[in-house]
Amino acid sequence: MTKSIFVNLPVADLPRSKAFYEALGFNNNPQFTDDTAACMVWSESICVMLLTHAKWRSFTSRPLPAAGSSEVMLAITCDSRQAVDLMNDAAARGGGTADVNPTQDLGFMYNRNLADPDGHVWEALWMDPTAIPSQ
Repeated sequence: MTKSIFVNLPVADLPRSKAFYEALGFNNNPQFTDDTAACMVWSESICVMLLTHAKWRSFTSRPLPAAGSSEVMLAITCDSRQAVDLMNDAAARGGGTADVNPTQDLGFMYNRNLADPDGHVWEALWMDPTAIPSQ
């Protein structure tokens, strides 16, 4: 079996969250989608499972994070600096929040942070490993 990651996120409004992730370029996998969850595919090995609060609670008794808190920051790679900017713009148009943290431009790496409608923070980043300064 190929190693992969499924990021599980509790969401207040499943259709809204699904539309947001589609606006960022994720594709829905209907095989794992119903009225309580949506599987949003970023790549062959990375999927985001959007779970209604009721569905989330069927997996854990731990409390939902408070609105506006950041339990994690999920970094996701983009093909170019322009793609980072486009994802950030799509977040703002799609019901999320653009630039929740300051833009970071280190020359070899560029990132901008965005939040989905539920406040989950994503770091869209581009990096050129060949340009990393040597120590």
